[in-house]
Amino acid sequence: MHILVIDDERAVREILADACRQAGYSVDEARNCTEAASKLVRGDVDLALCDIKMPDGNGVDLMRSIKESGVETNFIMVTAFASMESAVEALRLGASDYVTKPFNVEELLHRVQQIAALRGLREENRVLRKFAKADSDKFRFTSPSMAAVERLAGKVAPTDSTVLITGESGTGKGVLARLIHEQSRRSEHLFLPVNCSAIPETLMEAEFFGHTKGAFTGADKARKGLFLQADLGTLFLDEVGELPMLMQTKLLHAIEEKEIRAVGSEQSRRVDCRIIAATNRDLSQMVKEGTFREDLFFRLSMFHIHIPPLRERQEDIRGLIRFILDRARDQRDAATCLTVSDEVERLLIGYPWPGNVRQMENVINRACILAEDNCITLDDLPPEIARTVSLATAHGTSIATQRSLRDQLRDFEASVIYRMLDETGGDRRTAAQKLGIGLSSLYRKLEEFEAFGIHRSGAGNTGSAHDSNFD
Repeated sequence: MHILVIDDERAVREILADACRQAGYSVDEARNCTEAASKLVRGDVDLALCDIKMPDGNGVDLMRSIKESGVETNFIMVTAFASMESAVEALRLGASDYVTKPFNVEELLHRVQQIAALRGLREENRVLRKFAKADSDKFRFTSPSMAAVERLAGKVAPTDSTVLITGESGTGKGVLARLIHEQSRRSEHLFLPVNCSAIPETLMEAEFFGHTKGAFTGADKARKGLFLQADLGTLFLDEVGELPMLMQTKLLHAIEEKEIRAVGSEQSRRVDCRIIAATNRDLSQMVKEGTFREDLFFRLSMFHIHIPPLRERQEDIRGLIRFILDRARDQRDAATCLTVSDEVERLLIGYPWPGNVRQMENVINRACILAEDNCITLDDLPPEIARTVSLATAHGTSIATQRSLRDQLRDFEASVIYRMLDETGGDRRTAAQKLGIGLSSLYRKLEEFEAFGIHRSGAGNTGSAHDSNFD
């Protein structure tokens, strides 16, 4: 919290300022109303300890003008002229508290702490209205690979270590980040997710670090940045690989120094928030290419957790189907239980799921809407998924008599990717976006297909493109 001490007596200012600094607050000083107004109008002062009687004006009038301008600063009025009238007037106009000289420093700091706690609760409530908490129900994984992921999350959660979560799009990186937060000592504070790729580059600094009033065109009021909003909690940086180089530099400084400065402000602020980052890109390869800072990569990947794709943990799919069906039923407040036919269940387990859990959830939710008699059949699945049955049983060949499941899945995945490349005219970046995977993942898959002798010319007549609904 940033405090401005306003008093024409130098000794009083120094006593108050030193006490607040020792309590861990960021502090600035002003000698009179004119100087105070020029600092308050920027909007980056959280609390003003303001004398009432000053040579060039009245502290109560100063407070009134600041509040009328729309600046959200709390005031504690300090005066040697104790009178009930001035106290009532200050409180009526919006002062948070009122103390008289000579004051007890410990008592004053206690009141400051109360205001700081209240501002924190208000900020958290404001942010929570934008970011609803995740469902309280949890899915228990059965695959060994996800059991290892959960074990790692449980180990790192009680610490303040930064965490880097990697994995293909839709694997559940955000869910894991929230799980780490909920198992940490910060669980009573805010978990704030931010999609780095969704913030315009020109606004990134202001979004992350905040800005003062008038800092740039359109900044009609001061705004707290993401770091201050997540103070004492967890800031989840999703798609961190999309950050431009300049923002990477500023982010590294904020993480290492635990200090930020709002755009337009001359005052640095201490922050204490845990950083969890996630990406579907290969950051180590980006470091080699010079598009991601090596020092930031090492800082973020202090503790690295990789979530395997759904096709590599088929043991989880049957349970996920039941979990998604139960949640769909709860959301529709339905008394009946939705089921899937045996044929559909086998198909869903064998499908490669290029969009992972997110795609699977979309497919099942869609099927729940279309299902009749409370049972999901092949007719309720998207065509590109239902079509895999006819592909697998072409020419009367049974699935069981073909090659291994892994080989069949690789062939089908190749057919989907090669068809998407055909549709995008060979534009690999666009194809990766439409498939819901990272560009580096697409390159790895193409290299794998080549290694197994699966070439583009031989895969174009089977399979189908990944539906854009699951991007």
